Amino acid sequence: MSKYHEIIRYPSITEKNTNLRSGQNKYVFEVALNATKADIKEAVQKLFEVDVEAVNTMVVKGKKKRMGRNVGYRPDRKKAIVRIKAGQNIAKFGEV
Repeated sequence: MSKYHEIIRYPSITEKNTNLRSGQNKYVFEVALNATKADIKEAVQKLFEVDVEAVNTMVVKGKKKRMGRNVGYRPDRKKAIVRIKAGQNIAKFGEV
């Protein structure tokens, strides 16, 4: 597996993200926690052959979960919202 596949874990496909994709040409990915904006930009450009204009990232903290009297936390995760140039799209994202 290439280093780019380790940075971009998987696309986040929700109703809200689909609206971002069609209206603002933004795509949302789950990425590695240690990935920087520059790493994410390079990975998206190499994997999907598009021109990236901007990358916004956020760390989503894991929720607290209980199983009986045992308490644990889900792992933290990092999301990246990537804006690409107008007129381009990522065909591998499920668009037909």
